[in-house]
Amino acid sequence: MALPPINMSDESFVREVDEELQRDTMLSLWKRWGKIGIGAIVALVLAWGGWLYWTHRKNETRGAEAEQLVQVIENLNANNEADAAPKLAALAKSDSKGYRAAAMMTQAALALSKSDTKFAVETYGKVVADTTLSQDWRDLALIRQTALEFDTMKPEAIVARLKPLAVPGNAWFGSAGEMAALAYARMDKPALAAKMFEDMAKDEQVPESIKARAKAMASSLAPAPAPAPATTSATKEDKQ
Repeated sequence: MALPPINMSDESFVREVDEELQRDTMLSLWKRWGKIGIGAIVALVLAWGGWLYWTHRKNETRGAEAEQLVQVIENLNANNEADAAPKLAALAKSDSKGYRAAAMMTQAALALSKSDTKFAVETYGKVVADTTLSQDWRDLALIRQTALEFDTMKPEAIVARLKPLAVPGNAWFGSAGEMAALAYARMDKPALAAKMFEDMAKDEQVPESIKARAKAMASSLAPAPAPAPATTSATKEDKQ
């Protein structure tokens, strides 16, 4: 999986990443893009690392974990996952919540790039279960974990798991709502599925691509209109 190199000395890159990182670290980036490819996931982690690298260089206070992260960035830029893996494993045990969450999410993404779904699901599950992490990280991990397990889970379990996120106004309503609505359809509850899709289509936070699918699904699940009642006009002959 070749990744584009990152020029950490590029002032525009630093400025753009810094603006994003000021809004609750890298989470704003993850939320903005929602469902994205593995390469893009790793690229976002690299961008986050680039910002940390620049910050530590500026303050001249880089610690051991920052050095590890720099090495991970260099390894992934060189498409060298073998050397990046042990460093990510160490960061995944960090006392720093940000390092730990980002490292674990990257581990899961890299596992998926190698079709190791089992490890990815387990890693996302660990993020979800880590109550010391930000709820935003845990919600993101729950979405990705459920997407990977969707075909093997009972629809009732999917609905229950995603219930806190599959509500209008939630940052993950698009992704969570889509899976919950499909689960309702599998449960033979088309009315509930249609309502969920309708709510998604009207929610301003839901990505346009998901909105388009939601509109189409809501239309297909809508009950057919009842036939108009037949009208009969009695003639004089009929009355006689």
